[in-house]
Amino acid sequence: MGITRSSLHKRRVTGGKRKIHQKKRKYELGRLPANTKMVHGDVRVTTIRARGGNRKFRALRLDTGNFAWASQSCTKKSRIIDVVYNATANELISTKTLVKGAIVAIDSAPFRQWYYKHYGKLLGKKRATDKVIEETASRKRRWASRMKDRALEKNLSDQVKGGRVLARIASRPGQVGRADGYILEGAELAFYLRKVDKKKHKKTV
Repeated sequence: MGITRSSLHKRRVTGGKRKIHQKKRKYELGRLPANTKMVHGDVRVTTIRARGGNRKFRALRLDTGNFAWASQSCTKKSRIIDVVYNATANELISTKTLVKGAIVAIDSAPFRQWYYKHYGKLLGKKRATDKVIEETASRKRRWASRMKDRALEKNLSDQVKGGRVLARIASRPGQVGRADGYILEGAELAFYLRKVDKKKHKKTV
């Protein structure tokens, strides 16, 4: 039998059983979950024909995504390094499954380079991969005006310097074929840092 999203098998609010008076309908069909995996250097996305001739993009394997840095109004394509937390189940962490709402660690290099280009300030030690920007007079004036309103919280600054930033996946990889999201900041970042630290502590005990 096919997967169905019908609720005829459910009991009534009063607790009584329903009589199933009709067969399964096309508009009630369900499909197997995508269980998108994070695999370095491998991207697999299949196309599914949906009802009405529409198309869904089922991501089976992904390793990159577009992530927004909301406070800086900046979005960059970045490599997903690891899945670190999922509120649904710990199994989704160990299997590196990418779903909406999963907390992942992403590469901070694109954001670090953008920060240097935008503010003229390099976060952390200089690396061999860093591009050198010519410091002209006009560029220095622009950087100085931007530095007046600059604010970067310590937790996020430490992560960018360390090379890994925590982000949340906001898209649905099994439906749209992409793992896009946003960088965690403020109270949300503090909350998930506590959750991740708690999991690490449990492992060591």
